[in-house]
This record gives sequence, C-alpha cells and structure tokens, in this order.
Amino acid sequence: MGIEVGDHIVARLREWGVEQVFGYPGDGIGGLVAAFGRADGLAFVQTRHEEMAAFAATGYAKFGGGLGVCAATSGPGAIHLLNGLYDAKLDHVPVLALVGQTARSARGVDFQQEVDLQGLFKDVASAYLVEVDVPEQLPAALDRAIRVARTRRAPTVVIVPNDVQHEQFRPPETGFGRVGSSGPDGVHAPRLLPPGDEIAAAAELLDGARRPAILVGQGARGAADEVAALAERLGAGVAKALLGKDVLPDDLPYVTGAIGLLGTRPSYELMRDCDALLIVGSNFPYTQFLPEPGSARGVQIDCDGTRIGMRYPTEVNLVGDAAATVAALTARVSPDRDPAWRETVEDNVAHWWETIERQAMLDADPVNPMRVVWELSRRLPEGAIVTADSGSSTTWYARCLRLRHGMRGSLSGTLASMGSAVPYAIGAKFAHPDRPVIALAGDGAMQMNGLGELLTIRRYQQRWSDPRLVVCVFHNNDLNQVTWELRAMGGAPKFPDSQDLPDVSYAELARVAGLGAIAVDRPEDLGPAWERALAADGPVLLDVRCDPGVPPIPPHATRDQIEKTAAAMLRGDPEAWHVLVQGAQTKIQEFFHR
Repeated sequence: MGIEVGDHIVARLREWGVEQVFGYPGDGIGGLVAAFGRADGLAFVQTRHEEMAAFAATGYAKFGGGLGVCAATSGPGAIHLLNGLYDAKLDHVPVLALVGQTARSARGVDFQQEVDLQGLFKDVASAYLVEVDVPEQLPAALDRAIRVARTRRAPTVVIVPNDVQHEQFRPPETGFGRVGSSGPDGVHAPRLLPPGDEIAAAAELLDGARRPAILVGQGARGAADEVAALAERLGAGVAKALLGKDVLPDDLPYVTGAIGLLGTRPSYELMRDCDALLIVGSNFPYTQFLPEPGSARGVQIDCDGTRIGMRYPTEVNLVGDAAATVAALTARVSPDRDPAWRETVEDNVAHWWETIERQAMLDADPVNPMRVVWELSRRLPEGAIVTADSGSSTTWYARCLRLRHGMRGSLSGTLASMGSAVPYAIGAKFAHPDRPVIALAGDGAMQMNGLGELLTIRRYQQRWSDPRLVVCVFHNNDLNQVTWELRAMGGAPKFPDSQDLPDVSYAELARVAGLGAIAVDRPEDLGPAWERALAADGPVLLDVRCDPGVPPIPPHATRDQIEKTAAAMLRGDPEAWHVLVQGAQTKIQEFFHR
C-alpha cells in the first residue's frame, strides 16, 4: 500500500537524521501536519508564531551544528518565516523551510492565501528554492535542499502545494526528464588546504611582524585549538567578532574580547597598535575598528573565496578550511618572539576586566545592567549556552560576559533582529537538552514576541533532561539601544513617545504562563537571584529592573559622538542630568589601576 507525499517527506527527514521540526500548523500544510501525527520519532514543535519557528530552527542549527527545519502554511504563515530565514542567511546557518501553497487547481484566480511564494523567497533562499508540482519530484528536491543547506550553510525552501501533499507518493521512474536521488548521506564541507607557497607567504609576513594580532569570527569555531596554538607561537593577541565570541574562552589572558562599537578597549588597542593582522573566519563589517590601512599588513583565511579581502586590504589570502589552514601556518612560523608585545596585550586585558568589574559595581537607579551580566559570569554553570537579543543588552553580553571553555553563545549577529534570544534558547534546548541555557533579552524584545514563547517553554520543558532555562529580562521600560543611537549618532534627545515602553511585571506574566519567576530591583539581590534561577528544577524568568541611563560607551568614543550626545542633552533630553552623571562615573573607571 502506498503512502501520501506528506508521509514520504516526514520519512525522508527522519532518514536525514532530523529529530524535530519547528512550526505552526495551517491548512496549507494540512497533509504534512497529518503525516507528523502518524509518524514516530520526529517531533513537531509548535511555536507561537512562524517567525519564532524560523528563529528556533536557526538557534537549533547554530548550537547543534546540524540542520534546523521549520514549517509554515501558505500565505501569511509563509510570510512570517522571512525574518528568521534572513537571520539564517546572513549568519550562514543551515535551515530548511517546508512551506505550503494553495492547491494547484485554485492558482491564478486570487484564491484565499495565494501568494507568489517563489517571488517571496527568491532572495532569502537564493541557495536553493523549489516548488514541488508532482510527487515524482520527491525525494530529489528534498534531498538537494538538505544537501545545499548543509554544504553552503544557508536557508533553503521547499514549497509543496496542499493538494500535492495528499497525493500518493510515486518514486521517479527512469527515463528522460526523470531525476532520481542517491538518498541521505553524510554531507560535510571539504577540508580545503591552500597551496604550500601561499601558506609560506603568509608565514613570512607574520614572521616579519613585531606586534601581530588575530581576529576570529564564527568561521574559526572549529579551529579554536589551532588558533590558540598559533597565537601562542606568534605571541599575538586575539580579538573576537561578535559572532565569534565563543570561539576562544575569555579567561585566556591574551583574548581581548569583542571588537567594534560593542567591543572592549583592549580589542580597540590591539587593532590600533598591531603591525600585522590575521583574520580567520570573519566578515566583520565595521572597518573603522580595524587597523588603519597601511599601518598593518594583512592575511585572511576563509573557506569562501568570495569573502576574502572585503574588509581590509590583505596581502595574502588563504582560501581553505580554518583548522587545517591555521595548523599548516603554525608549523611554518617561527616561535622566536619578543615577549614585550604579548605582555602589553595581557596587561591591557587584565586592566580591562578590572575596569568592567568597577563599572558593573557602580550604583545605578535601580540596578546597573552591567552588573546583571557580571554576576551571571561569576555563576555560569559548566557547558552553559547563552543567547542574546538585539538592543542595549547586546552590549553587556559582548563586553561583560566571560565565557569559559566549552560554553557557547550567539545572537542574531548580522541581521541584528530583535526577538531572537528566547526562540534561540528554545532551539538550543532541543539541540542540547542536557545543558543549561540562559537567554538575555531586553524588555522591548520580550514585548515584541518573547512573552508568547514562554508558553512554548512551559509546554516542552519535560523533554529536556537538564531543566535549567533562564530568561533574563533587562527591564528598563525603554527601547534603550535606539535611545542611545538617537543621542550619539543623531544628536537628538530621547523621544518618549517613540522610546518608552508600557510598564508590566514580566515576573507576574511568567508566573501566569506557568514558569518560575524572580523579580529583582536591588543590586545586592542579583547574585542570589542568579543562584536560585540556575539551581531551579524548571525554567525561570529573571525580571531585573535596570537603569536605562547607564551608557553603552564604545571603547573609543569619537569627537563626533561626544558632541552629538552633548547636543542631545542640551536639547532637552528628559534624562539629561542622570545620563551625564552615570556616563561620567562609568568612563572614569577606565583610568584606575588596582
């Protein structure tokens, strides 16, 4: 007896090792949903919104290293997937979206929920997009979508009209116009190694440097040991792009932390003073935070040759696997180094962490948001996974969080979309149900879409062997990142009608949703609150009332930024005096040594 197309899709996903699909049902995927109901060993994880399904699939793939899969109905459901899929595209994450479509017989006559899905997805799924018109197109279309997603680390989309899902599956026959498929297999990117003469040229360049620096991005994650070995051999400092925050642990004395507007002062100093820069697996876009062109010679390693030389005028470009290429380079460079440069880097790093602690412990009204992350860092459990949202909380994640060996952290890096932290955390828990997960989210992101996903957490918490999932809300009733951007980039005072958020108790909402909750409005309660949350036997929301006036001062504030912020204060910013006092107290901490 035959099976329906929907059943074949589900069975094929299981053959590929897919264990869950994040989605939201609708009649456009009715056949697929029914097939999930008949299947064993493959879970349909119902999020509260299709965008959250795509984010959860992206988080699952980021933290699990495999393929994330999401599903949505036709029309509005498909449209809702876009933001999460663009997040996957811009951060190079393998995600497959299964999307329903209006029945073929009703197409072209303005039928309900009929949308040009190929036009809709052609950019976000430019790596591979297909609409299945007849059952014989499967399994080749599905197999290729999975292979492309995993090989190119990109989102792919398979559109299956509703009526096709209910048809009997017919395997393709041999003959002209019939295409078969070899079936599921291990798909891995090849470990490319550049030619020996190119590696030798890179080694010669680095050997000639007295003050070498390394910048790593997420493309170096599989090469952490090799990068550390090369840094030791060169006596180099290592800075990290935001998506590469978890590549090397922050307790290594030569790791300077994040780079850029959200970065650290030692990373700024490393880029300012180095005379050679090696970029590994990073497409960091903000060139003003890289060395001045001509001040440092450059080498870049990337597995994608189209991304070489985009940000800095590099002299030697090595297209290859990060781990293999860095290892080959390490074998060629000389270990004979003047220790003065490394000692300077390590002194800067040590001073920075002292500065961050002093800044975090400053009084604020009511709680200093830096202290929220600083207290977490001191209590992070082994193997922890940390997700972060987009907003001012991103700054504190980037600067204040000290990840140790074996910990993971990520966020919507390139798209910088609000609302990703909580669905990322859900995806992370499905990828690693045996590990603790912490989501750092602003109250704007929680009001946008995080609150609904608290119900998703409650629904699936029993599936996770480690019950710890902590959602920490930076509760300041302000769209704080935009407020500071208005001040520092536009010279405009805070505009309350645009920036203020409705006040609500997130702790009470979490309790109503059936989760544990802790409200904090005194700094001395922060440490004990983190301890309670991380020791709980189920998910917990930590509602911390933070001071919106603590400034996310960049590692090197430009004269233009200072002048525009001052202008914003003079133009009637409602929090002017508090902002000035808090900013002065925070900045002055950089000038003290213990």
